[in-house]
Amino acid sequence: GRVALGTDVPALFCNDDALAARLQALSSAVADDVWRLPLWPGYENELDSKIADCKNVGAGPYGGAITAALYLQRFLTKRDGGDDAPATPWIHIDVMAYNSKSSPGRPEGGEAMGMRALFASLEDRYAA
Repeated sequence: GRVALGTDVPALFCNDDALAARLQALSSAVADDVWRLPLWPGYENELDSKIADCKNVGAGPYGGAITAALYLQRFLTKRDGGDDAPATPWIHIDVMAYNSKSSPGRPEGGEAMGMRALFASLEDRYAA
């Protein structure tokens, strides 16, 4: 994600369109933007292995953030109802977690990229 999106915007991967859209809207509202990238099924074969069920890295240097998210997706279970049931909704934010330069409220160094957005999402969903 860092090469495609730069150092200021982390990549968002999510298997639920409504959940992803809500998180993106909230991330913008709290000035902690995330940008959704696809769970591109064409890269699934990058995780195939000759000696194991799967491997955790793609076959080449391209699409690494996407293949990492596809790898995580393999470990999520389907909801009750069998193989045709929708998968459990999930979010993965691929972060650099470092500010390469200072900006207002964001000093150079370690950064909690996406954390404000995730907190806003949890607060929005579970606030009493």
